[in-house]
Order: sequence, then structure tokens, then C-alpha cells
Amino acid sequence: MKKLITEEDVRRVLKTGSKVVVTGSNAIITPLARDLIRSKNLAVIEKKFDDDSAGRKNFPFKKIAVGSDHTGFKTKNSLIKLLTGKDYQVYDVGTFDEKSCDYPDFALAVSEKVQQNSVDCGIIIDATGIPSAIAANKVEGIRAATCYNEFSAKSSRAHNDANVLVLGAKALGDETIFSIVGTWLNTAFEGGRHQRRLNKITGIEKKYRN
Repeated sequence: MKKLITEEDVRRVLKTGSKVVVTGSNAIITPLARDLIRSKNLAVIEKKFDDDSAGRKNFPFKKIAVGSDHTGFKTKNSLIKLLTGKDYQVYDVGTFDEKSCDYPDFALAVSEKVQQNSVDCGIIIDATGIPSAIAANKVEGIRAATCYNEFSAKSSRAHNDANVLVLGAKALGDETIFSIVGTWLNTAFEGGRHQRRLNKITGIEKKYRN
């Protein structure tokens, strides 16, 4: 059985004064535990990304557009490095430095690539994950979901067929973000009754189209 390392386990290690979290080779470390480990500079053997190759078999997401404002710049770069290492084709639409900029510009850049079928899906990172989602959802055909844990990520794909994932760099730690992205990319749309509901959303979109 795989051992689960939680945030509470890490806090117990901290109380002992140790700087090392000892895990087995098959241990599962929760995202909150990873963030605490990183913040306290603890040593640990860790698996940084859920590479569920079996779950991705015959799965359509290969090309991904990634964008952020200045608050998500560092996280975006770390995520792109991680994704390219997993053989995804990543298109960085900016921003390209930490100078203050406007999130709608990059939300639009990602969303247009998805709408035009230049990529299979998009990921946007800002401070909270809320404003870029609002902007992205103004683009016809975009279903942008702000996700804050693995459950919301899985649901947004399985039930809502979200094609853009939006994340908050100031609301979540990088390890949590990486875990959410892994879940989101490896979850397929279930169709069925969920497709009927999406059709109704499309109907609303068409009704108020200019």
C-alpha cells in the first residue's frame, strides 16, 4: 500500500527539528504537503507531476496555449518547463517579463488560439484565477474554468468539457497548481447528460451573440 504524506505529517517533522521528510519510493505527497516542504526548505524525495500515461491513451490534448499576466509569470515559466518535459507542445503567448500588464490581453490570446483550433486547450495564470476566466469566457466557444483543487479540475473536464484552465498564482502554491494541471489534462469529457447541458449553454451563447 502506498503511504500518503499529508501536511500534518510534514508539520510533525518540523516539530522534531528535522530538515528531512523520509518517504518510501511509492509515497504519495499531497499538494499542500509539497508546498509546506518547499516553503520550509525540507529535503524530500518527490514526484513532481502525475504522469498518468495510461489515462492519456487516445486522449486529444497534445497542443496547449499557455499565458499569464505579470503575477503568474514565474509560475507560467515553471509550468511550461514541466509540460514540455512531458512531451506536450506548448505555445507561450506571454507575458514575457514581470512588468505590470493587463490580464485580458493574455486571456484573449490563449482563448483565440483555442477557438481557432490552433491548440487543443489553454491554460491561463493570474493572481486569483478569476479575472482571466471572466475575460476568456467572453470568447465564443470558450469554456474557461477556475480550478482550485483536483476535484474541481476533474469535474470541469468530465462534466463541463472545459477547454481553458485558469489558475491563481497568489491563491495556490506551484505544487498544487502542477497537480491540478495534471488532473485536468488527464480527464476526458464524459458526454451523455453533460452534453445536453452544454448544448443549452451554447444556446444561451448564440441567443446573446452580437
